[in-house]
Amino acid sequence: MPGEDLHWLLTLAELEHVGAAADRLHLSQPTLSRMLARLERRLGVALFDRHGKRLALNDFGRIYYEHARRAQAELDAAGRELADLADPAMGVVRLSFLHSFGARLVPELIAGFRRGSGRITFTLSQDAAAVVTARVLDGTADLGLVSPKPAATGLGWHTLLRQRLALGVPANHRLAGRRQIRLAEVAEAEFIAMHPGFGMRRILDDLCAAADFRPRIGLESSDLVTVAGLVAAGLGVAVLPLEEAPVRGPQPGPVLIPLADPGASRAVGLIWSADSAPSDAVRRFRSFAVEWAQR
Repeated sequence: MPGEDLHWLLTLAELEHVGAAADRLHLSQPTLSRMLARLERRLGVALFDRHGKRLALNDFGRIYYEHARRAQAELDAAGRELADLADPAMGVVRLSFLHSFGARLVPELIAGFRRGSGRITFTLSQDAAAVVTARVLDGTADLGLVSPKPAATGLGWHTLLRQRLALGVPANHRLAGRRQIRLAEVAEAEFIAMHPGFGMRRILDDLCAAADFRPRIGLESSDLVTVAGLVAAGLGVAVLPLEEAPVRGPQPGPVLIPLADPGASRAVGLIWSADSAPSDAVRRFRSFAVEWAQR
């Protein structure tokens, strides 16, 4: 299948609707339907199950879609490398990161880098640590900022900083005046936690396991600012980063009590695919981030 034809197939597979895909691609519906029919005749199998105007990838289609998605990522990478060769001062860095890094860490890194590389642009995406890792591995992101270090293979990793962790409690909590605390002391408390798949949830589960208890989760969120807000409202306690506390609004935030447990810190690091050759722009930003961490 010619490389330039991949985009329409990926769009159709993701939207699963001929009309919606045709609108996005600026094609007529009959034209898009004929393109799909020609491809299926060439392959000798149907890629979609039809339900009126709606489509659903079948087993053949899912296999072909995954290969097409990876092929498109490779073609995009080739295009970026050619652009770098044509004009090394220009380029794009696709950076994926945890939501909690969007308030301070990511802006600081990009602002510092832009002062010396103003023509390089960034495409940003935010999600859970597991999703950020998957994006880097499948080539849809060049670099990821995550915590803790992922267990997945095929990744490069460089620690940028370590953040101490604290127990967040409401301002009127009986422990709010403590200078430090061990998690075992609040084993019976109700915890506010990130959803499974997020880095801070993995850290919470690991710290509680080391303290020999399983946390009782009252509420879960996909946003660390929300977790801090729920704690401040008196709905539970939470493990939160101490140095980079979540950005808060006009309401008072939670009281942060440093944790005395061994290993009560999180490593924040940069990840990249060990199997892909980075573009010049990506190499330059990665080198800047490493130097920034050393400073």
